[in-house]
Amino acid sequence: MTTVVELDSPAERLGFAQTFDRVPTFEFQIGGLIGESPPLVWTTGADRATIEGALECDSSVDVIACVSDSGNRTDDRSLFRLDFGTDLKLFQQVVAEHDGAILAAHGQSGQWSLKLLFHDHEAVSACHELFNQYEFRVEITRVSGTGDLTSTRTPLTDLQYETIATAYELGYFDVPRAITLEELAGELDISHQALSERLRRSHAALVSAELSGGMSPVAIDP
Repeated sequence: MTTVVELDSPAERLGFAQTFDRVPTFEFQIGGLIGESPPLVWTTGADRATIEGALECDSSVDVIACVSDSGNRTDDRSLFRLDFGTDLKLFQQVVAEHDGAILAAHGQSGQWSLKLLFHDHEAVSACHELFNQYEFRVEITRVSGTGDLTSTRTPLTDLQYETIATAYELGYFDVPRAITLEELAGELDISHQALSERLRRSHAALVSAELSGGMSPVAIDP
């Protein structure tokens, strides 16, 4: 049965520990970690310049770009594209090798909170063993079924999510790709054109959610 796992892990194991030390009020939100592309990360807790300076000095991340800042808004949110170091990439690899996906992540007070999705409990158990082996110091806070998927803060519909997850598992987002669009369409038993449109809408939903600073579902057809 598909299982959603929520867990915590300290920043010194996944990233941002030095940023938290420099800016104790620092908070972040990531809509999801799919493939090898550096994710968009919403930050808050200080002005853009303060957070950017802390990130630039943090050895666990590389700042690729500040995509936007708070501008005329009354809040202090800023959006960065960040490339994380080997620790988070190892965490992602462990999840991916067990046919899992990272739906969302956020953090504050030196702690990461993540939501993961797996196809069965066996994968959860195997993944948890490796988390302990690599000393990620995870604490599982909740385990639920697909009935609670609407609470996982993903902007994707169930169909869009399953498509993105399958594409990720089969290596469509790898560089170079391990599977072509035509082969992926065959795996999903849909046409090449239908898959292309579904991926485009899924990407649009993720980008829309990132740029709006939240993960509420958006009005984009499956």
